[in-house]
Amino acid sequence: MHLEQESSRSGKAAIFPVLFGFFVMGFVDVVGIATNYVKEDFALSDTLANLIPMMVFLWFALFSVPTGILMGKVGRRNTVVIALVVTALAMLLPLFFYDFAFILLAFAGLGIGNTMLQVALNPMVAHVVNAERLTSVLTLGQFFKAISSFLGPIIAGVSASYWGDWKLIFVVYAFTTLLSIAWLLLAVRGNEKQKEAGATFATTLSLFTDKYIVWLFLGILFIVGIDVGLNTTIPKLLMERVGLSLGKAGLGTSLYFAARTIGAFVGAVLLAKISAACFLKASMCLSVLSFVVLLVSSSQEIMYVMIVLVGLACSNVFSILFSFALRHKSDRGNEISALMIMGVSGGALITPFIGVVSDWFGQVAGLTVLLGCMLYIGWVAFKVE
Repeated sequence: MHLEQESSRSGKAAIFPVLFGFFVMGFVDVVGIATNYVKEDFALSDTLANLIPMMVFLWFALFSVPTGILMGKVGRRNTVVIALVVTALAMLLPLFFYDFAFILLAFAGLGIGNTMLQVALNPMVAHVVNAERLTSVLTLGQFFKAISSFLGPIIAGVSASYWGDWKLIFVVYAFTTLLSIAWLLLAVRGNEKQKEAGATFATTLSLFTDKYIVWLFLGILFIVGIDVGLNTTIPKLLMERVGLSLGKAGLGTSLYFAARTIGAFVGAVLLAKISAACFLKASMCLSVLSFVVLLVSSSQEIMYVMIVLVGLACSNVFSILFSFALRHKSDRGNEISALMIMGVSGGALITPFIGVVSDWFGQVAGLTVLLGCMLYIGWVAFKVE
């Protein structure tokens, strides 16, 4: 009994550095506003500028399964620590070398670190909370991630306006990542026992034979594509539609992430009480309707309202789909996590396509790609339970 109580207290203490890890996870969303600054600094086209988010999210396709295998060998905590070290190093690179090639390299490092972090951190939540609370706690983690995403454009704007260099945001990010490493090492034991068999490429990819998992995987791919696509294109749309400067248009991205932050917090409360499947259906109906109005509106005020509504509607989709997958095959958590995080590569697949369509036909045409993604997730919402 004493040992069980000690384990319980340890689990409760472990959830706090794990949730702080979700805050660090949100650093990846700085790629949206950073793409706009880099585009302006180096006079890039939309197609070339969108190589930056592609360099971040490409690695989710390549590193997810190897991270799942590594996690089975060294443990979840140690995998998270490695991920945080890679993230900190990537954040320091633009401070010393600022040209387009090194920017691509820095964001590639950020993508690799974030891939490893997401693969290991999500099943860590399943390890420290019971199954009934999994969706709610994963959503709470997304709340902390959304706070970080919301603060990113603000910190970049402050760095540019008051410190004279937007890149100083990376100093803040590197220091925060080092704090996360220290807290995790102090608060979480590193010798957790894995109950499931070791993951391999073959066993992970064999999950694609499950139709339910395929639906959820594509849902993850598209919701990340939506997030990254909006993160990158909201400032461009506001500049094109209502003539805002980049500094002011970047606040549109902060507004989106502020809505996602509020939505994630509300979702963490509601999902502890109501059905996740019903919540997902309502969310997708709201997102599609709001996004259609955003595409046709020319009023700055209405556009801001629609950005908020889309952010609220999309804020819990990732965690709901992820929890459905983990609960569907709870005995294969490492493999499920690796496969679902592979779907985060949607950020690399969707944004370059948006860039090409935007260069040819304009920002609104590019954004219709995201509408298609929303419609697919809406279809999934009515297929899964």
